Amino acid sequence: MTEPVSTETSATGTPSGMPPEDPSLSPAPTERGWGKLLIALAAFLVIPTFAPFQALLPVDQTMILFVPAVAACALVGWWAGGRAYMAIAWVAVAVLLTARPAVGDPFHNLVRGWSLLLAGSFGLVCLLGMRPRLFTRSLLALSVTLVLATAMSLVGPVTLSQASKTVTEEFARRNAEAIGAMNAFIAAHPKEWGDLVQKVPKFAELPAESAKDLGVISNIGAAVFPALLALESLAALALAWAIYHRLSRARLGAPLRPLREFRFNDQLVWGLIVGLTIMLLPTLTTLSGVGKNLLVFFGALYAVRGLGVLSWFMAPGSLGLTLGLAFLTLWVPFVNVFAALAFMMVGIASLALGLGDTWADWRSRARPTS
Repeated sequence: MTEPVSTETSATGTPSGMPPEDPSLSPAPTERGWGKLLIALAAFLVIPTFAPFQALLPVDQTMILFVPAVAACALVGWWAGGRAYMAIAWVAVAVLLTARPAVGDPFHNLVRGWSLLLAGSFGLVCLLGMRPRLFTRSLLALSVTLVLATAMSLVGPVTLSQASKTVTEEFARRNAEAIGAMNAFIAAHPKEWGDLVQKVPKFAELPAESAKDLGVISNIGAAVFPALLALESLAALALAWAIYHRLSRARLGAPLRPLREFRFNDQLVWGLIVGLTIMLLPTLTTLSGVGKNLLVFFGALYAVRGLGVLSWFMAPGSLGLTLGLAFLTLWVPFVNVFAALAFMMVGIASLALGLGDTWADWRSRARPTS
């Protein structure tokens, strides 16, 4: 007579007598929340479409970076035992988004090529079984993409100088489109605009001042285009990783940690040091473009690390709420100047905190009480 199988629950939550559930297929508790992730995803997709950010950020339609990255994660997840339909669905969406070249739009074709290289490199890094943290995987994938893109520019039809010219023309097109929309709105509401100018004469200079400001921003964006593109790419990979692991039970690695725990290898400080050295030494003026991009890229990483330190010592969620409210004030006339200055001060303070964390390790000295 066979012994009946016990259905008593064990300490792990699995009924005794039954095989334990594969831990690689069980959802991680820290990956169940959607609220903050959806807010971050919305910000990543929407903010670059506003005129001031269009004049600065390389990719304004960031969906083209995000979707192929999720597709790469889904393909690797399928290989790791995940469901096939999810990989097929995301690959189909990525193909629809990127497969058709835009005739007469060389910038879109450049971004499309970069996005596919980035997604392929990230998938390859994950597929090879490398188990470092997500940030390290993303840096490896970004490095591979940079090497491949540079090699293709040397042997392909689009050289680096042609790519730079294409970027400059794209920024000029975006600025002209933004100013054209503003002038069209004014022309469509002449009475209301006249009344507004009569009350506040300063508004009469708004179109000309806006065109001038956008031109200045675009010059900065074109000068540090590689660094900003790399930062957008890292953000796209992080969001794709987080979205994938909320949709699939096949794990590719550790979950994305909250901002308060963000840190990286302290040796990356040398990237900032090299960039600063290039900018300060007169004999290296020919490499000033490289120096600017190194400073922007690694400076931004350390600023984010500094925000993580701030978040560690603040109440949960308070930093995000504060930054969100401050961002909204950027669109309030007259107040936006002070909001921009406040953002600059926060950025400088965050950079200082992030750099200091390399040696001081602030988060190991005291833990928050709540």
